[in-house]
Amino acid sequence: MSAPLYQLKAEFFKTLGHPARVRILELLGQREHAVAELMPEVGIEATNLSQQLAVLRRAGLVATRREGSSVYYSLTSPQVAELLAVARQILTGVLSGQVELLKDLRTPVKSTNDQPRKRRRATPTPVG
Repeated sequence: MSAPLYQLKAEFFKTLGHPARVRILELLGQREHAVAELMPEVGIEATNLSQQLAVLRRAGLVATRREGSSVYYSLTSPQVAELLAVARQILTGVLSGQVELLKDLRTPVKSTNDQPRKRRRATPTPVG
């Protein structure tokens, strides 16, 4: 029996759950890159980059080709780049909503509570 679709989707999104892998996919969405080109752009050690590329390769998101001693990576589907673009649009909307909320929070609210209150005189209590 195969895994339910929602479980496969969860595994897919787990694969995208690492900043270095997202950055690699963003770069490959622009064009094919050699490993040596990816290293300075992703900003991680060669061994870590190799591990992250292996995760993406096992997930079927990237393909490789050899040219001499260089290994080049590319996306297996342009839809991966589209997915990242949609994620960017969603985040832009969410964050712009938060910016608006932040502006609202920083705007002083004028209400009657902000006015100095007049002091009432205490009414003497009758003794007796």
